[in-house]
Amino acid sequence: MDLLAELKMLLNDSELIITEQVQSLWSGYGQIVRCRSLSTHQDYIVKAIAPANASRHPRGWNTSASHERKVKSYQVEAAFYQHYAPLTDLNCKIPNLIASKVTHADTLLVMEDLDEQGYTERKTLATWQELNAAIRWLAFFHARFMGVNHVDNGFNLWPIGTYWHLATRQDELAAMPASEFKTQAQAIDCRLQQAQFKTLVHGDAKFENLCFLPTFDATSDNPEVGLGYKVAAIDFQYVGMGAGVKDLAYLVGSCLQNQQLFDYDERVVEAYLTHLKQALTLYEKPIDFMALTTETKTLYPIAWADFYRFLLGWNPQSWKISDYMKHQAALGLAQL
Repeated sequence: MDLLAELKMLLNDSELIITEQVQSLWSGYGQIVRCRSLSTHQDYIVKAIAPANASRHPRGWNTSASHERKVKSYQVEAAFYQHYAPLTDLNCKIPNLIASKVTHADTLLVMEDLDEQGYTERKTLATWQELNAAIRWLAFFHARFMGVNHVDNGFNLWPIGTYWHLATRQDELAAMPASEFKTQAQAIDCRLQQAQFKTLVHGDAKFENLCFLPTFDATSDNPEVGLGYKVAAIDFQYVGMGAGVKDLAYLVGSCLQNQQLFDYDERVVEAYLTHLKQALTLYEKPIDFMALTTETKTLYPIAWADFYRFLLGWNPQSWKISDYMKHQAALGLAQL
Protein backbone atom coordinates (compact mmCIF):
# COMPACT_ATOMS: atom_id res chain seq x y z
CA MET A 1 0.00 0.00 0.00
CA ASP A 2 1.03 3.63 -0.47
CA LEU A 3 1.19 4.42 3.23
CA LEU A 4 1.26 8.20 2.94
CA ALA A 5 -1.68 8.27 0.54
CA GLU A 6 -3.66 5.98 2.87
CA LEU A 7 -2.92 8.22 5.84
CA LYS A 8 -3.86 11.40 4.04
CA MET A 9 -7.20 9.85 3.15
CA LEU A 10 -7.77 8.38 6.60
CA LEU A 11 -7.04 11.66 8.39
CA ASN A 12 -8.49 13.88 5.64
CA ASP A 13 -5.25 15.85 5.67
CA SER A 14 -3.44 16.57 2.41
CA GLU A 15 -0.54 18.23 4.23
CA LEU A 16 0.59 15.12 6.06
CA ILE A 17 4.22 14.02 5.79
CA ILE A 18 6.11 11.01 7.16
CA THR A 19 9.02 12.31 9.21
CA GLU A 20 10.72 9.06 10.26
CA GLN A 21 10.48 5.32 10.50
CA VAL A 22 10.53 4.52 14.21
CA GLN A 23 11.01 0.78 13.79
CA SER A 24 10.10 -2.29 11.77
CA LEU A 25 7.62 -4.72 13.27
CA TRP A 26 8.66 -8.20 14.39
CA SER A 27 9.38 -10.57 11.48
CA GLY A 28 8.67 -7.87 8.90
CA TYR A 29 4.91 -7.65 9.53
CA GLY A 30 4.92 -3.90 9.02
CA GLN A 31 6.39 -0.73 10.42
CA ILE A 32 5.89 2.08 12.90
CA VAL A 33 6.35 5.60 11.55
CA ARG A 34 6.03 9.12 12.89
CA CYS A 35 4.12 11.56 10.72
CA ARG A 36 3.32 15.24 11.03
CA SER A 37 0.56 17.48 9.79
CA LEU A 38 1.99 20.67 8.30
CA SER A 39 -1.43 22.31 8.67
CA THR A 40 -2.10 21.51 12.35
CA HIS A 41 1.54 20.97 13.47
CA GLN A 42 0.47 17.77 15.19
CA ASP A 43 2.57 14.61 15.30
CA TYR A 44 1.17 11.09 15.11
CA ILE A 45 2.54 7.60 15.59
CA VAL A 46 1.30 5.17 12.97
CA LYS A 47 1.42 1.39 13.27
CA ALA A 48 1.08 -0.01 9.76
CA ILE A 49 0.59 -3.78 9.64
CA ALA A 50 0.89 -5.71 6.36
CA PRO A 51 1.18 -9.47 7.06
CA ALA A 52 1.67 -10.26 3.36
CA ASN A 53 5.11 -8.62 3.59
CA ALA A 54 6.26 -10.83 6.48
CA SER A 55 9.80 -12.19 6.36
CA ARG A 56 11.58 -14.95 8.27
CA HIS A 57 11.21 -15.11 12.05
CA PRO A 58 14.49 -14.09 13.76
CA ARG A 59 14.52 -17.33 15.76
CA GLY A 60 13.23 -19.61 13.02
CA TRP A 61 9.63 -20.06 14.23
CA ASN A 62 8.13 -19.83 10.74
CA THR A 63 5.09 -22.06 11.22
CA SER A 64 1.48 -21.52 10.19
CA ALA A 65 0.58 -21.34 13.89
CA SER A 66 3.12 -18.57 14.37
CA HIS A 67 1.77 -16.61 11.40
CA GLU A 68 -1.86 -16.99 12.45
CA ARG A 69 -1.00 -15.93 16.01
CA LYS A 70 0.67 -12.73 14.78
CA VAL A 71 -2.17 -11.87 12.39
CA LYS A 72 -4.73 -12.32 15.17
CA SER A 73 -2.55 -10.30 17.55
CA TYR A 74 -2.86 -7.20 15.39
CA GLN A 75 -6.64 -7.67 15.15
CA VAL A 76 -6.70 -7.90 18.94
CA GLU A 77 -4.62 -4.75 19.28
CA ALA A 78 -6.95 -2.79 17.01
CA ALA A 79 -9.97 -3.98 19.01
CA PHE A 80 -8.29 -3.01 22.26
CA TYR A 81 -7.46 0.52 21.14
CA GLN A 82 -10.96 0.98 19.72
CA HIS A 83 -13.03 -0.39 22.61
CA TYR A 84 -10.93 -0.53 25.79
CA ALA A 85 -8.26 2.18 25.74
CA PRO A 86 -10.94 4.90 26.12
CA LEU A 87 -11.86 3.35 29.50
CA THR A 88 -8.43 4.05 30.99
CA ASP A 89 -7.14 7.22 32.63
CA LEU A 90 -3.79 8.86 33.38
CA ASN A 91 -3.06 6.30 36.11
CA CYS A 92 -2.70 3.67 33.39
CA LYS A 93 -2.02 5.92 30.42
CA ILE A 94 -2.42 4.48 26.92
CA PRO A 95 -1.96 6.51 23.71
CA ASN A 96 -5.24 7.81 22.33
CA LEU A 97 -6.36 6.26 19.06
CA ILE A 98 -6.89 9.04 16.51
CA ALA A 99 -8.04 6.91 13.58
CA SER A 100 -7.92 3.32 12.39
CA LYS A 101 -8.49 1.17 9.34
CA VAL A 102 -8.75 -2.60 9.62
CA THR A 103 -9.10 -4.80 6.54
CA HIS A 104 -8.27 -8.41 5.73
CA ALA A 105 -5.08 -7.27 3.99
CA ASP A 106 -3.70 -4.64 6.35
CA THR A 107 -4.28 -2.55 9.45
CA LEU A 108 -3.52 1.10 10.20
CA LEU A 109 -3.55 2.48 13.73
CA VAL A 110 -2.97 6.23 14.07
CA MET A 111 -2.22 7.23 17.65
CA GLU A 112 -1.18 10.29 19.57
CA ASP A 113 2.58 10.72 19.86
CA LEU A 114 3.49 10.01 23.49
CA ASP A 115 6.71 12.02 23.09
CA GLU A 116 4.57 15.10 22.52
CA GLN A 117 2.82 14.36 25.83
CA GLY A 118 6.16 14.26 27.67
CA TYR A 119 6.60 10.47 27.83
CA THR A 120 10.02 10.73 26.20
CA GLU A 121 12.15 8.29 28.19
CA ARG A 122 12.61 4.63 27.22
CA LYS A 123 14.41 2.25 29.56
CA THR A 124 15.76 -1.29 29.53
CA LEU A 125 17.06 -1.87 33.08
CA ALA A 126 15.31 -0.39 36.10
CA THR A 127 16.04 1.45 39.31
CA TRP A 128 13.51 0.87 42.09
CA GLN A 129 11.85 4.24 41.40
CA GLU A 130 11.35 3.30 37.75
CA LEU A 131 10.17 -0.21 38.53
CA ASN A 132 7.75 1.02 41.19
CA ALA A 133 6.22 3.45 38.68
CA ALA A 134 5.84 0.61 36.18
CA ILE A 135 4.26 -1.65 38.81
CA ARG A 136 1.85 1.14 39.64
CA TRP A 137 0.79 1.35 35.99
CA LEU A 138 0.16 -2.41 35.96
CA ALA A 139 -1.83 -2.34 39.17
CA PHE A 140 -4.13 0.45 37.99
CA PHE A 141 -4.59 -1.21 34.60
CA HIS A 142 -5.50 -4.52 36.24
CA ALA A 143 -7.83 -2.87 38.74
CA ARG A 144 -9.60 -0.91 36.01
CA PHE A 145 -10.59 -4.10 34.17
CA MET A 146 -10.98 -6.50 37.09
CA GLY A 147 -14.24 -8.29 37.78
CA VAL A 148 -15.74 -8.47 34.28
CA ASN A 149 -15.27 -11.11 31.60
CA HIS A 150 -14.19 -8.82 28.78
CA VAL A 151 -14.03 -11.63 26.23
CA ASP A 152 -17.78 -12.27 26.22
CA ASN A 153 -18.73 -8.83 24.92
CA GLY A 154 -18.19 -9.56 21.25
CA PHE A 155 -14.92 -7.65 20.89
CA ASN A 156 -11.93 -9.50 19.50
CA LEU A 157 -9.53 -9.98 22.43
CA TRP A 158 -7.57 -13.10 23.36
CA PRO A 159 -9.64 -15.42 25.58
CA ILE A 160 -6.42 -15.90 27.57
CA GLY A 161 -3.86 -13.11 27.57
CA THR A 162 -0.01 -13.16 27.22
CA TYR A 163 2.02 -14.02 24.16
CA TRP A 164 3.46 -17.19 25.74
CA HIS A 165 0.11 -18.80 26.61
CA LEU A 166 0.41 -22.58 26.33
CA ALA A 167 -2.48 -23.18 23.92
CA THR A 168 -0.84 -20.88 21.34
CA ARG A 169 2.68 -22.29 21.90
CA GLN A 170 2.44 -25.97 21.09
CA ASP A 171 5.45 -25.80 18.73
CA GLU A 172 7.59 -24.46 21.56
CA LEU A 173 6.23 -27.09 23.95
CA ALA A 174 7.23 -29.83 21.51
CA ALA A 175 10.73 -28.34 21.26
CA MET A 176 11.27 -28.43 25.04
CA PRO A 177 13.73 -31.00 26.36
CA ALA A 178 12.26 -33.49 28.81
CA SER A 179 11.81 -31.93 32.25
CA GLU A 180 9.29 -31.54 35.00
CA PHE A 181 8.30 -28.20 33.48
CA LYS A 182 7.34 -29.95 30.25
CA THR A 183 5.47 -32.68 32.12
CA GLN A 184 3.65 -30.12 34.26
CA ALA A 185 3.05 -27.53 31.53
CA GLN A 186 -0.70 -28.20 31.39
CA ALA A 187 -1.01 -28.22 35.17
CA ILE A 188 0.78 -24.86 35.42
CA ASP A 189 -1.51 -23.40 32.78
CA CYS A 190 -4.66 -24.79 34.42
CA ARG A 191 -3.69 -23.42 37.83
CA LEU A 192 -3.31 -19.92 36.42
CA GLN A 193 -6.60 -20.17 34.54
CA GLN A 194 -8.37 -21.17 37.76
CA ALA A 195 -7.62 -17.76 39.27
CA GLN A 196 -10.65 -16.20 40.94
CA PHE A 197 -9.60 -12.59 40.36
CA LYS A 198 -9.06 -12.30 36.63
CA THR A 199 -8.61 -9.09 34.70
CA LEU A 200 -7.29 -7.92 31.37
CA VAL A 201 -3.55 -8.51 31.27
CA HIS A 202 -1.32 -6.49 28.96
CA GLY A 203 0.32 -9.70 27.81
CA ASP A 204 3.70 -8.22 26.79
CA ALA A 205 4.43 -5.86 29.67
CA LYS A 206 8.20 -5.66 29.22
CA PHE A 207 10.07 -2.48 30.07
CA GLU A 208 10.66 -1.74 26.38
CA ASN A 209 6.89 -1.34 25.97
CA LEU A 210 6.70 1.41 28.58
CA CYS A 211 7.28 5.14 28.12
CA PHE A 212 8.32 7.29 31.08
CA LEU A 213 7.56 10.91 31.90
CA PRO A 214 9.96 12.22 34.59
CA THR A 215 8.37 14.19 37.41
CA PHE A 216 10.05 15.97 40.28
CA ASP A 217 8.90 16.70 43.82
CA ALA A 218 10.44 20.06 44.64
CA THR A 219 9.58 19.61 48.34
CA SER A 220 12.08 16.75 48.69
CA ASP A 221 15.64 17.49 49.80
CA ASN A 222 16.86 14.25 48.20
CA PRO A 223 16.90 14.45 44.39
CA GLU A 224 16.73 10.65 44.09
CA VAL A 225 13.64 10.48 46.29
CA GLY A 226 12.11 13.54 44.65
CA LEU A 227 12.45 12.11 41.16
CA GLY A 228 9.44 10.13 40.07
CA TYR A 229 7.81 8.93 36.88
CA LYS A 230 4.49 8.74 35.16
CA VAL A 231 4.15 5.77 32.83
CA ALA A 232 2.35 5.03 29.58
CA ALA A 233 2.23 1.65 27.84
CA ILE A 234 2.12 0.56 24.21
CA ASP A 235 1.88 -2.70 22.20
CA PHE A 236 -1.38 -4.41 23.16
CA GLN A 237 -1.21 -7.33 20.75
CA TYR A 238 -1.60 -9.98 23.46
CA VAL A 239 -4.13 -8.42 25.79
CA GLY A 240 -6.72 -10.83 27.17
CA MET A 241 -8.10 -12.37 30.33
CA GLY A 242 -5.82 -13.72 33.03
CA ALA A 243 -4.25 -13.37 36.46
CA GLY A 244 -2.44 -10.07 36.89
CA VAL A 245 0.67 -11.77 38.28
CA LYS A 246 1.48 -13.03 34.78
CA ASP A 247 2.18 -9.42 33.78
CA LEU A 248 3.96 -8.70 37.05
CA ALA A 249 6.44 -11.59 36.84
CA TYR A 250 7.16 -10.85 33.18
CA LEU A 251 7.64 -7.13 33.89
CA VAL A 252 10.27 -7.53 36.61
CA GLY A 253 12.03 -10.30 34.70
CA SER A 254 12.38 -7.95 31.74
CA CYS A 255 14.20 -5.14 33.56
CA LEU A 256 16.12 -6.55 36.54
CA GLN A 257 19.33 -8.54 36.64
CA ASN A 258 19.61 -11.65 38.79
CA GLN A 259 20.84 -10.03 42.03
CA GLN A 260 18.32 -7.19 41.75
CA LEU A 261 15.56 -9.77 41.44
CA PHE A 262 16.61 -11.29 44.74
CA ASP A 263 17.09 -7.86 46.35
CA TYR A 264 13.64 -6.59 45.33
CA ASP A 265 11.85 -9.92 45.78
CA GLU A 266 9.37 -9.10 48.55
CA ARG A 267 9.10 -5.42 47.60
CA VAL A 268 7.72 -6.24 44.16
CA VAL A 269 4.57 -8.05 45.28
CA GLU A 270 4.00 -5.69 48.21
CA ALA A 271 4.27 -2.65 45.95
CA TYR A 272 1.87 -4.23 43.47
CA LEU A 273 -0.67 -4.99 46.19
CA THR A 274 -0.36 -1.49 47.68
CA HIS A 275 -1.03 0.15 44.31
CA LEU A 276 -3.76 -2.37 43.52
CA LYS A 277 -5.62 -1.55 46.72
CA GLN A 278 -5.47 2.17 45.94
CA ALA A 279 -6.70 1.54 42.40
CA LEU A 280 -9.58 -0.73 43.42
CA THR A 281 -10.71 1.98 45.85
CA LEU A 282 -10.48 4.65 43.15
CA TYR A 283 -12.44 2.58 40.64
CA GLU A 284 -14.96 1.50 43.30
CA LYS A 285 -14.46 -2.22 42.70
CA PRO A 286 -16.03 -4.32 45.50
CA ILE A 287 -13.25 -6.92 45.59
CA ASP A 288 -12.39 -9.10 48.60
CA PHE A 289 -8.89 -7.71 48.96
CA MET A 290 -7.75 -10.23 51.56
CA ALA A 291 -8.62 -13.09 49.23
CA LEU A 292 -7.02 -11.24 46.31
CA THR A 293 -3.82 -10.77 48.34
CA THR A 294 -3.65 -14.49 49.16
CA GLU A 295 -4.23 -15.47 45.53
CA THR A 296 -1.64 -12.98 44.26
CA LYS A 297 1.08 -14.31 46.56
CA THR A 298 0.17 -17.91 45.72
CA LEU A 299 0.09 -17.48 41.95
CA TYR A 300 3.15 -15.23 41.60
CA PRO A 301 5.73 -18.08 41.56
CA ILE A 302 3.43 -20.16 39.34
CA ALA A 303 3.46 -17.29 36.84
CA TRP A 304 7.26 -17.45 36.90
CA ALA A 305 7.08 -21.20 36.26
CA ASP A 306 4.79 -20.57 33.29
CA PHE A 307 7.17 -18.13 31.62
CA TYR A 308 10.19 -20.32 32.40
CA ARG A 309 8.37 -23.20 30.70
CA PHE A 310 7.94 -21.07 27.60
CA LEU A 311 11.58 -19.96 27.49
CA LEU A 312 12.85 -23.53 27.80
CA GLY A 313 11.13 -24.30 24.49
CA TRP A 314 11.48 -20.97 22.69
CA ASN A 315 14.98 -19.82 23.66
CA PRO A 316 16.76 -21.78 26.41
CA GLN A 317 19.75 -19.39 26.07
CA SER A 318 17.68 -16.32 26.95
CA TRP A 319 19.35 -13.85 29.33
CA LYS A 320 16.06 -13.76 31.26
CA ILE A 321 16.68 -17.29 32.57
CA SER A 322 18.34 -16.46 35.88
CA ASP A 323 18.89 -18.16 39.20
CA TYR A 324 15.98 -16.13 40.52
CA MET A 325 13.67 -17.34 37.75
CA LYS A 326 14.66 -20.95 38.43
CA HIS A 327 14.11 -20.41 42.16
CA GLN A 328 10.65 -18.91 41.68
CA ALA A 329 9.70 -21.51 39.07
CA ALA A 330 10.63 -24.32 41.50
CA LEU A 331 8.45 -22.70 44.16
CA GLY A 332 5.63 -22.55 41.64
CA LEU A 333 5.93 -26.23 40.74
CA ALA A 334 5.90 -27.16 44.41
CA GLN A 335 2.47 -25.49 44.78
CA LEU A 336 0.75 -27.52 42.07
